[in-house]
Amino acid sequence: MNFKSLFFLPLLLASCLSATKEIPSHPIDIKTKTTAVTLLGEHILSTPLYERDIAIAPKGNQIVYTLADYKQTMRCLVTTTLEDGKWSTPKILNISGTFHDIEPFFSDTGNRLYFASNRPIYNDQSRRDYNIWYSDRAHDGWADPIALDSTINTKGDEFFPSLSNKGHLYFTATRGNGVGKEDIYRSEYRNGVYQTPEALPTAINSPAFEFNAYISPNEDLIIFSSYGRQDDLGGGDLYMSLKDEKGEWKAAKNLGIQVNSDRLDYCPFVDWNTNILYFTSDRSLKDHKPIHHIDTLKNYSNSSLNGFGNLYKIGLDEVVKTYNQD
Repeated sequence: MNFKSLFFLPLLLASCLSATKEIPSHPIDIKTKTTAVTLLGEHILSTPLYERDIAIAPKGNQIVYTLADYKQTMRCLVTTTLEDGKWSTPKILNISGTFHDIEPFFSDTGNRLYFASNRPIYNDQSRRDYNIWYSDRAHDGWADPIALDSTINTKGDEFFPSLSNKGHLYFTATRGNGVGKEDIYRSEYRNGVYQTPEALPTAINSPAFEFNAYISPNEDLIIFSSYGRQDDLGGGDLYMSLKDEKGEWKAAKNLGIQVNSDRLDYCPFVDWNTNILYFTSDRSLKDHKPIHHIDTLKNYSNSSLNGFGNLYKIGLDEVVKTYNQD
């Protein structure tokens, strides 16, 4: 799910980013597959602030994610790069920090970055809906963003771009030709032009909310979030579908307690170099002791597991194995 907001204060975020350097940190490990859900880069990437929407460059040398304040009233794209075997201190991308920029996705070459933003579009300064944009890598950062055309971007919201190796675009929107309250759409990329988007079939979309879909490069695996289904564990869960031998999507399955929590679990991304599934979760520390002192409450509130978004990972092999066993 996505939440709109009105103002952005990048200086506050920059201050928060600087503060993380003073906290003992865990290394950013994007190489090791885990058999259970594991917090990613605590105190560096996963902090008391709200982190979500991770994307890893194809070469594995850059991470871009969304950083926000606690209530997501301020959101921007943040990056860290691998330099001499170490990850740099996260910083706000040169193209972000003025408007709400979220949900990054690298092209297959890593030289183009897609994302959703509520920045004014098509020279209309009154527009504040979310649309899909892209920026090409430049020698000193990223070039001025360009909006996809109006075949994709309407005056409604378009979220969470994900592209196949052929350039076909998957995204989230609420439209009249949809299946439910919010749906996942696919736009075929043909002769350099995006075609009219079509809602995915009912094997994926339901009368409830479907959103934040990650598509595999060959379009044979999809992982997405849904809220409001009967098997929802609470707050919204991650679901997965694979294509059958005829190239049709199988009925999506809830990824279950192996991945999902009783809070919102969303924004999936797969690094195919390592077969690791990443996602965002609002899960918090469970079974904490009774709080009798204000300092205890403050410590909990300022911890990474305070109930605001964090980045997590698990080996995709483990997830697919469970999916196939059910």
